[in-house]
Amino acid sequence: MPQTPPKTPAKRARTAAQPAAPPARTNRPRAIADLVGNVGGQAFKRFGFTQRALLDRWTEIVGQQYARHCRPLRLKFAVGKKDGGTLAIAATGALAPMLRHVEPQIIERANRILGYGAVARITLEQAAGVMAPPPEPPPGPPPPLAEATRSTLRDIADPELRTALQSLAEALAGSNGPPKIR
Repeated sequence: MPQTPPKTPAKRARTAAQPAAPPARTNRPRAIADLVGNVGGQAFKRFGFTQRALLDRWTEIVGQQYARHCRPLRLKFAVGKKDGGTLAIAATGALAPMLRHVEPQIIERANRILGYGAVARITLEQAAGVMAPPPEPPPGPPPPLAEATRSTLRDIADPELRTALQSLAEALAGSNGPPKIR
């Protein structure tokens, strides 16, 4: 009977480094969040946001009025720590002094949303013209069409063409200048 030679340290290391078998399949439905994982996680980590909650709920943290003029830039921690970090906020113009007045509330709300004491202090940076403009108010109802316009629309036989031209006439009647390209 042939004898097997004793295992060398290199062979022992190779056998120990073999990966474990994958978990057994369960064939049960799983949540989408489990399947997708951290979509965009690397991009958020690059700017110090390990959790998206701070970005997603920024309006809730600072309020609607401030959220239009400021945004979080990064959350930076000391090396090896995951709490007591510094939250950098980009703010426009004269909003920075106003944010200093509500700094304790911002820190408290951010920590409440994150679930632990992640933010200990805030730094403010100027960001002139970087913020998104406030949303435009929804357009009001179009003004009524003139009788001359309505009478010319009645002469058109094709109902789809008539509807399209009527909506164009209403849009032009409600505008004050050339159309804006978006």
